[in-house]
Amino acid sequence: MKKLICMFSAICLALMVKAQADAVATYIAAYKDLAVKEMIRSGVPASITLAQGILETQAGQSVLVKSSNNHFGIKCKTEWKGGKVYHDDDEKGECFRSYISAEESYRDHSDFLRNRAPYAFLFQLDPTNYEGWAKGLRKAGYATNPAYAQMLVKIIVDNNLQQYTLLALNGIPAEAKQDDIFATRTTTPAGAPVMTPAGINSVQAAAEQEEEAAANGQPEDSETTAPVAVAAPVKPAVAAASYPSGLFKINETSVIYASSGTSLFALANNHNVTYKKLLEFNEMEEKDILESSQLVYLEKKPKKGSKDFHVVTTGETIETIAQLEGVRLESLMLYNHLVKGQQPKTGEKVYLRTVAPTVLAKNKK
Repeated sequence: MKKLICMFSAICLALMVKAQADAVATYIAAYKDLAVKEMIRSGVPASITLAQGILETQAGQSVLVKSSNNHFGIKCKTEWKGGKVYHDDDEKGECFRSYISAEESYRDHSDFLRNRAPYAFLFQLDPTNYEGWAKGLRKAGYATNPAYAQMLVKIIVDNNLQQYTLLALNGIPAEAKQDDIFATRTTTPAGAPVMTPAGINSVQAAAEQEEEAAANGQPEDSETTAPVAVAAPVKPAVAAASYPSGLFKINETSVIYASSGTSLFALANNHNVTYKKLLEFNEMEEKDILESSQLVYLEKKPKKGSKDFHVVTTGETIETIAQLEGVRLESLMLYNHLVKGQQPKTGEKVYLRTVAPTVLAKNKK
């Protein structure tokens, strides 16, 4: 009888372990694309995001995630204005954030880490250093469990979650063949197009939106086609549909079209460029998150353009023209007799290769 009880217990334990492993595999399959997408956007390693999601939700089985789509156990905090649910945790009836979707939860998790001072030091770590990130999260107070870091590391190792960090670093869709991870890291030539995460094709989406708007007689989306005020920050006034996804070249210089909300720290890290250099290449002031979609150069722009001149259209500034044509801003200012605060007028020629034969009429910002 004792032997039968032991056998029954062993079978039950084996079934429980298998059920848990199946739940983890199902969770990874469901949310790996979101983790990759968020790493590309924010810089939070995909392996860490998935491991935290698995741990905090018991692989998608917890009451909290089922009632509120809260995948990371983030509590309300004073600044939270969204939905709320109440759940027992360290104390009884604590306030937790509630989300409309898992995607909203994943995005808020990235922003929570990116925008809170205690976690700032994590973004100085190599994104492949999952042990450093795990220990750093514990040190910064993300969880009270003293074994939190070890638990995250075990989940990452047991489930090979590091592969998704590598996928994000290469910009490959998460459902791509695993063999492609290393092939891309070693064989993709400089300047070659890089794929974006699965289901995220901004070029195609923007094109479809424009076609639909045209068919309905509606104006095109204001973010991509509305004229940019002369005094506005640098915002290339060109629709996203004009550019391919991933890496491409303008004036023989590597560039990507980055969507609003993209982290420049993460973008720089993903493309092996220092943050300081990225700002220099794009003549940007120091910031992290892009407020609007724009071209971002990954190399220093040439002093001369690929053609002789650019005709100014409504809303364009000398700054946006420098981005559109892939020419250094200082060179354009010099060629066209402009000083800081002055802008060319609509319809005028901005010379891209040589000094303008005449002084342009100028607008002041």
